[in-house]
Amino acid sequence: MSPHPHAHANPHVDPLAAVRAAGDPIWDVYLTGTVFLDIVFTGLDSAPVRGTESWARGMGSSPGGVANMATALARLGLRTSLAAAFGDDHYGEYCWDALEQGEGIDLSRSRTVPGWHSPVTVSMAYEGERTMVSHGHEAPLSQLPGDLPPEPPSARAAVASLAPGRSEEWVGHAARAGTRLFADVGWDETGRWDLAALTDLAHCEAFLPNAEEAMRYTRTDCPRAAARALTDVVPVAVVTLGAEGAYAVDGRTGETAEVPAIAVQALDPTGAGDVFVAGFVTGTLADWPLADRLAFAGLTAALSVQEFGGSLSAPGWQELAAWWQQVRAVDTQDPTPLRRYAFLDPLLPTPTHPWPRRRAVPTIGFRA
Repeated sequence: MSPHPHAHANPHVDPLAAVRAAGDPIWDVYLTGTVFLDIVFTGLDSAPVRGTESWARGMGSSPGGVANMATALARLGLRTSLAAAFGDDHYGEYCWDALEQGEGIDLSRSRTVPGWHSPVTVSMAYEGERTMVSHGHEAPLSQLPGDLPPEPPSARAAVASLAPGRSEEWVGHAARAGTRLFADVGWDETGRWDLAALTDLAHCEAFLPNAEEAMRYTRTDCPRAAARALTDVVPVAVVTLGAEGAYAVDGRTGETAEVPAIAVQALDPTGAGDVFVAGFVTGTLADWPLADRLAFAGLTAALSVQEFGGSLSAPGWQELAAWWQQVRAVDTQDPTPLRRYAFLDPLLPTPTHPWPRRRAVPTIGFRA
């Protein structure tokens, strides 16, 4: 039995309350992919040196892979459904429990694969960047108990991770059912950077690559020009600009928006891109103006990099409220840039704990 759709991680804040109506889909967002166990080391002064032992000052363990996006969406109050294969081991059991019980994510379309071990990623954060080592095998879907549903559930939106030359049947099903598709993309290992090879992009409402990916796919030398070029194939293009913020174009209306990044002390960038997408999806479904969606996405991503633990670093409304309270209390703070986030005032709860909030723990399976 799936959890009640209201049993998400932030039950007191519903960013879609103003747009909900009778007959709406049960789920706000659907996504599918691979769940990893992430082990994140932070506080390294430099990259590990061959033949030596390095000690990290911090460590966190959490569900990773597609769980980063699912957790970020659920933390922002969206009713999230995830279809994924889980390992038949303690890692898989931990990830399942953390997502279903801890975050209120619907796993009714997920399955545990007998005899299959969970994929694992070890991430080392240093000098503002990260290095990752992963291990895993493709899930033997023939061994899945029961039948996987052939079509995605009814949902307002879905998030798809695109790859050149790969088409996912569920994406077309979702688009034909009226689900709004948002897409991100990874590095093209083939080196071709052929936009036509991203066949599922034709079903999507919004595409959210980073600046380097956008410029390579459009053969441009400017990320803003790349965003404008991408609207020839997708209605909304959002290009993240790293330390410069983000730029977006709505090709249907001609509207553009650019929001600078929030300067923060980055501890671990793991999952920040997923948090950005989750913030933009939330703002879009809430029918916010393009600039507000972009600002919200950038804010949630900025808050996430100040913590470690991948999915555990995704902020919820309490974290957003605590941050808002803190920055407004700084006497030397210029109030002008803060006005960019004043639209959040009606949504933010009264913070119950100070910022930052520590979520990540160094191990799993603590005894009661």
